[in-house]
Amino acid sequence: MQDTATAEPTPRLRQARAALTLSFLLQGTAFALLVTCIPEIQKRYGLSDSLLPVFLAAVPILAGVGSIGSETLVKRTTARGVLRVVQPTLCLTLGLTGLGDQLWQLAIALGLFGLLVGALDASMNMLGVGLQHRYGRSIMIGFHAAFSLGGIAGAALAGLAAHYDAGLPTLFGGAAIVLAPAALLVGRRFAGPAELGDAVREAAELAARRIPWRPLLPLCAAMAFAYIADASVSNYSVKYLTDGLGSREDLAKLSYLGYMVAMLLGRAVGDRAVQRFGAIPVVRTGASLAGAGFLLAATAPGAWAGILGFTVLGFGICAIIPQVFAAGGRLLPHASDAAVARLNLFNYVGFLIGSPLVGTLAELSDYRWAFGAPMLMILAIIPLAPHFEGAKPGARETARSGRQPVAGPRRTP
Repeated sequence: MQDTATAEPTPRLRQARAALTLSFLLQGTAFALLVTCIPEIQKRYGLSDSLLPVFLAAVPILAGVGSIGSETLVKRTTARGVLRVVQPTLCLTLGLTGLGDQLWQLAIALGLFGLLVGALDASMNMLGVGLQHRYGRSIMIGFHAAFSLGGIAGAALAGLAAHYDAGLPTLFGGAAIVLAPAALLVGRRFAGPAELGDAVREAAELAARRIPWRPLLPLCAAMAFAYIADASVSNYSVKYLTDGLGSREDLAKLSYLGYMVAMLLGRAVGDRAVQRFGAIPVVRTGASLAGAGFLLAATAPGAWAGILGFTVLGFGICAIIPQVFAAGGRLLPHASDAAVARLNLFNYVGFLIGSPLVGTLAELSDYRWAFGAPMLMILAIIPLAPHFEGAKPGARETARSGRQPVAGPRRTP
């Protein structure tokens, strides 16, 4: 599916774009609330450090199942119909996560959250690709920037709740009461077949195209390494500060908040850096900076130094993943959308490996040593940088060959 030039977008398309932007923001908020409250979840449910990686690994596995299932549902209904049901339900599931106190209840809640977040990401990105096709230019970055803003809001809310000792039932329950109705209202303005035509159906079928694996393997590895690093921060930065550095819980939330703010700010200047210096230097510099961030966090003498390390890491990693997609689209221009969709599968691989890897290493030693594994993997992207050569700078190339994934999990860091 190619992006084609169109006339000035209609008011209805602008409304649909704004609604989907808000949907990404709501998802970022819900996801950030969950991952920044992992220490509180552990305490409430009596979840041991040895079992935590198992629970965290189940979420991306089920997200993959939900993503695949949503593609079937979209073919039978519409992406708008799936998203209208899934997003409010996910917000209610977040509230459910804060109400129980038995491990089986947590398993059910996180299982539902994983299935729903996979279906949510898939349907949101399908709608985004469809809207981008109708606009005739790249607009996906704005959607994912909204996810980052939602992540900042969620982390800030979690920090305030920890400061005032609000508790999970109040935090998650209150968030569900606000987010679920907001999702219902936003869903009324999503684009449907009348606005998008066959664009979403084409997006849902992209993954079925036959494309070669071999040229994409170095980029697949880079994608997996980047998401292993991202999963390490998402799932363990707050826990590291509380358990490893003895930080207060409200202060510990700033680790993820700083990471997300740095990602957002870095993306604001990332395109200019690629246009000026090229993709390879940007990727090499970003990977080096991310490795330095891990080192700063792992050797931090206190909470504020740890927060600084994760913030530096966010600046480093912010440009790598978009450049993976751009390079993949340039590498296989005859099937650029399908190449991007296939590369996107490796964010699941990264999350599946990253969470249990850091958790297991921390159980065997401590978090300082555990963060060494994702640090080495993010540094392994440096020798892979020549494979990003196809991602040439320039707005037209970005719009033509650097399109965003059709379906994915959480969030695009």
